[in-house]
Amino acid sequence: MARFDRYMLSQCLQLFGFFALLLVLVYWVNQAVILFDRLIADGQTALVFLEFSALTLPNLVRLVLPIAAFSAVLYVTNRMSAESELTVMQTTGYSARRMARPVVFFGLSTSLMMAVLMHFLVPVSQERLAIRQAEVSANVTGRLLREGTFTHPGRGSTLYLRDITENGELLDVFLAEARPGQRDQIFTAERAFLVRTDEGPRLVMIDGMSQTLNAENQTLFVTNFNDLVIDIASLVDPSDARKPALRELSTWALLNPTARAFERTGQGRNAFAQEAHERLSQPLFPLVAALVAFSILMSAGFSRFGIWKQIVAAVIILVFLKALEGVAAERILSDHRQWPFAYLPSVIGLSIAFGCLRYADRVRRRPKATAEGAP
Repeated sequence: MARFDRYMLSQCLQLFGFFALLLVLVYWVNQAVILFDRLIADGQTALVFLEFSALTLPNLVRLVLPIAAFSAVLYVTNRMSAESELTVMQTTGYSARRMARPVVFFGLSTSLMMAVLMHFLVPVSQERLAIRQAEVSANVTGRLLREGTFTHPGRGSTLYLRDITENGELLDVFLAEARPGQRDQIFTAERAFLVRTDEGPRLVMIDGMSQTLNAENQTLFVTNFNDLVIDIASLVDPSDARKPALRELSTWALLNPTARAFERTGQGRNAFAQEAHERLSQPLFPLVAALVAFSILMSAGFSRFGIWKQIVAAVIILVFLKALEGVAAERILSDHRQWPFAYLPSVIGLSIAFGCLRYADRVRRRPKATAEGAP
């Protein structure tokens, strides 16, 4: 690798690390606030919050990696152009396509990172995250014990408690059950405790009253009690077996779906094809983004006002390619046989980059040819 290639590649990698870290932090902070509020409100610990945050990182990196690659090449190319480094290389005989070689190396390295994320890290982390979310949701204590809030642990069930003391005592508890085909019941108590047993959690209510309504003859039965034990687990609707999301499956399982896979996920062949070809096409996008940024800026002629017009054009083209990805996904979701559309944004992006590099070489050769043809 030539010295120029190593120099430009190192510059792109340094800026790529900076932009990737910055974008991940921005995305993570926005999600962390919501995640922290939800988990802590459900009674979870800070360790659970950190675990969930770590499991969401691969997917965050997947989202920001192409943008970071685009921003790094855009910044490096703009700086080298402003400091006439690219002009010096052109005077030594380097064409625009030759100077794009370190950008290609950089794009291939980021594409390799993207492939590892898409095919390995993201599916594993998403599967683990879904399992942990199901475990947290199954935590009855975290779902029920919310001070001053009406919660609905199951269909037809409503629970309210005014306060929770430091020793775990629940004060002023209200529990209502209204389910089709069963009698409506309301339990109130001055105090209550949540007790864990081998058969599941139990709510022990002390000094309270139960009211049972018989809907057939509109009769209300009222009973005062000193203590009453209620099976909390029976209040929660039994959840069906967790259906894995397509993002949790391996790429091989997506490309070769079985009837069992369709049944487990509740998705059809179109959704499987869309997810599979998105995984295969997405690793190409960092390379495309890097080449688009470099080629658009290289096609600009010299101007003392800078090349801000080309920078804006590169951003617009990148937005257009990302929008085209959404259109392609919709086409595949409507018919899995249209899977080649998944690769259309990358093909268009590479075509634009190659065309701009050829244009840049022709523009820079044109004055030389004219001068040689002059009398």
